[in-house]
Amino acid sequence: AREFYDVDRLSTFFELVQQDPTVSQVKLIAEPWDVGPGGYQVGNFPPQWTEWNGKYRDTVRDFWRGEPGSLGEFAYRISGSADLYAHTARRPVASINFVTAHDGFTLRDLVSYNEKHNMDNREGNNDGESHNRSWNCGAEGPTDDPGITQLRSRQQRNFLTTLLLSQGVPMICHGDEVGRTQSGNNNGYCQDNAVTWIDWAHTDTALLDFTRTVAALRAAHPVFRRKRFFDGRPVRRRDSEHIPDISWFRPDGTEMSDADWDSGFGKSVAVYLNGQGIPDLDPRGRRITDDSFLLCFNAHHEPIEFTLPPAEFGPAWRPVVDTAVAPDTVAGNAVVTAGETVPVAARAMVVLQSAT
Repeated sequence: AREFYDVDRLSTFFELVQQDPTVSQVKLIAEPWDVGPGGYQVGNFPPQWTEWNGKYRDTVRDFWRGEPGSLGEFAYRISGSADLYAHTARRPVASINFVTAHDGFTLRDLVSYNEKHNMDNREGNNDGESHNRSWNCGAEGPTDDPGITQLRSRQQRNFLTTLLLSQGVPMICHGDEVGRTQSGNNNGYCQDNAVTWIDWAHTDTALLDFTRTVAALRAAHPVFRRKRFFDGRPVRRRDSEHIPDISWFRPDGTEMSDADWDSGFGKSVAVYLNGQGIPDLDPRGRRITDDSFLLCFNAHHEPIEFTLPPAEFGPAWRPVVDTAVAPDTVAGNAVVTAGETVPVAARAMVVLQSAT
């Protein structure tokens, strides 16, 4: 499929793959980039293929490090990247979402280093990607500063929660759930030693427990695993209200406008996922329904009070995830009602589940 200056999506290779009785029935995952002209092909593979979504990785990294102008694209990425995959009649599962992979920083290093540290590779630190969209939270590498270490832990929870609750297929790089580090080496292909091995003696058990909690939330709720893209059209709910399958809100509880998306400095947003708006059927042909959820994202350096949407979106909510605190301290039974405010810490997110 790779030609000298481009990629031919109608090539013999793709035809043979789709005609083969065995290969055409397995999961086909593309790493859709290559060196040279025309090598970046995210969103351009044919039907039946899924793709590592590099735009998801870059956008989510930019959002959580507070990069201006990333809010609109962040919304596209966490809602399934319809702009990349709908035009080829693919569905959200075509997007393999990830923040880190075998190449590049580990998740812990992503929040601990601004620069690569590949001296052990003996290539003069010239190998590996130099533009990592990383942020060290205030100090390069290991530090005893409690404020920085706490922020780094929070950022890891932000990335994992965003990844696991986004539409599409989440991919977690091995060891990220236990805080694996390569000490800033972002090109460890040549290091079959302690640089790349998991150090089980220093497993971050708190991060592992948190990851399990959020993964279980995703597994239990099909609203995070839709088979079709959102369309924003009103859906008839049990209470006869007509509410869209997805809605976006400013922290003050009003719906996002075009000006809000285009502001360039917005770093906070809430997204409403309508549990009655899932256009999928279960194996018995019954319509799938779920609780509704409200995800409040705050990448700002200061805490923000999020006002809950009007009652038609849900009269009562309870927090189930707060990346600023440990999972066992989330006040899961503390119900808040429409119009009330929920505090979201600086650089944190809160997930609320409908309480009715």
